Amino acid sequence: MQETLFCLRVGQLLPYSMSDSNTTDFTNPSTFILLGIPGLEATHVWISIPFCAMYAIAVLGNFTILFIVKSDTSLRMPMYYFLCMLAVTDLVLCTSILPKMLSIFWFSSRETDFGACLTQMYFFNCFATMESGIFVAMAFDRYVAICDPLRHSTILTNRVVAKIGLAVALCGRLLVLPYPLLASRWPYCKTNIIPHTYCKHISVVYLACADIRVSSYYSLSVTFFVPSTDLFFIAMSYIQSLRAIFSLPTKDARLKTFGTCGSHLCAILVFYIPDLFSTLMHQIGNNLPLYFLIFMANVYLLVPPMLHPIIYGVRTKQIRDRLLSLFSHKRT
Repeated sequence: MQETLFCLRVGQLLPYSMSDSNTTDFTNPSTFILLGIPGLEATHVWISIPFCAMYAIAVLGNFTILFIVKSDTSLRMPMYYFLCMLAVTDLVLCTSILPKMLSIFWFSSRETDFGACLTQMYFFNCFATMESGIFVAMAFDRYVAICDPLRHSTILTNRVVAKIGLAVALCGRLLVLPYPLLASRWPYCKTNIIPHTYCKHISVVYLACADIRVSSYYSLSVTFFVPSTDLFFIAMSYIQSLRAIFSLPTKDARLKTFGTCGSHLCAILVFYIPDLFSTLMHQIGNNLPLYFLIFMANVYLLVPPMLHPIIYGVRTKQIRDRLLSLFSHKRT
């Protein structure tokens, strides 16, 4: 839904784009031009500062999570394997868009090769879909740990965890593969200017001079189907987990058990709430300027990768203790 509504706002810039770039007879581009955030070109350098800071925190935090899990053998458990998958996904997700965005903001390097544009489109959407699937796997892990703790190690063996990770990766790749395949088939004759900071799928295909309903309907189906299905399974897992928690005999036992899934719930909210907010902005924001919608879309892509390692570092005792021991060891 967000993509379909966004294309209507993109249409507002097409006359400006065509007149500015003299593309009346334009056909099948070898490159696209990314405008960045139209309307805020004068402040691109200033906007890049918080974006760059968020990216640096995300990279440092997620690499720290990977290092801690790798170096501590006591953390070789399904929960931390899934956490590593989440860290890798966050790293690829923000790295797929930030370097090019910063080159636009800092060096006005707006050109991007057609193939590179499709590659960025694929990686961004693929890993966003994978991240949603990883949250389902993490919710299932917490469900088994809380509702059937005695069989947790026999149900979620290393082999099962590897199969779940492979299934999530394959699902993300296969669902998103039609995006660049369909986009590469369309003839482009309107303009090669994309009013965005990255190659957003609908922003690219909307420039085609062909019937793009297949691309639009498919992207809309994936955008609706994937989060809805994943959120359903996540909700079912946590409903069963909460029922098991509230059936525990003592308050201390309930609080201790609930604490084991608190960080997961926070991470899930950080991932889905900005997406919901961004979608609502596109639905009710007809009077909002396009630069605000693009700015919020970029914030949505950076906030979850930045906050996830902070959430797990603060709320997960094992990671927090390991991190504190590393700092105390360096001081001594």
